[in-house]
Amino acid sequence: MAEYYAKSNNSLNFEVTKDDKLIGTLSYKNWFKFNAIIDIADHQSYQVEPKGFWGTTIELKEDDKVLLKFRMNWNGEIIVQTYFDGVKESCVFKHRGIFKESFVLTDKIGSELLIMKPSLKWNLMDYEYQMISSDAFERFSKKEILMMVSLHCANYYMSMMSAAIM
Repeated sequence: MAEYYAKSNNSLNFEVTKDDKLIGTLSYKNWFKFNAIIDIADHQSYQVEPKGFWGTTIELKEDDKVLLKFRMNWNGEIIVQTYFDGVKESCVFKHRGIFKESFVLTDKIGSELLIMKPSLKWNLMDYEYQMISSDAFERFSKKEILMMVSLHCANYYMSMMSAAIM
């Protein structure tokens, strides 16, 4: 089990750290689009882009190769499909709680991999997240990518829910 933190400095850029060491960054091009760049501390860079007519499926690419896709289903869960090392795996990212709000990433059998607890910084109107990973998550070879995508999913969820309210 490990603890990570995601902090935003301007609503468009997030830094994820563990023990004050940078793990990666998530940078949005602008507030109303889901396009983003994920940079991992080992100097890997990935593009996040909506696909399809309505843009409901989001893809993570390394150059032109799709490594991961996610989309929100009818009950508000986000289905994440990875294609790491040529193997297709599925995870579910979901919101839970109202008063003790959190997000959780689970594997296909429902085991918790990553728990994200958001906190809103009212003075800046920015979210920060405390992320707690399971031992199983820590064993993933591409855990940094999955963590950064989970951060994107949390932001995606928040934006979809706020759009539904308006």
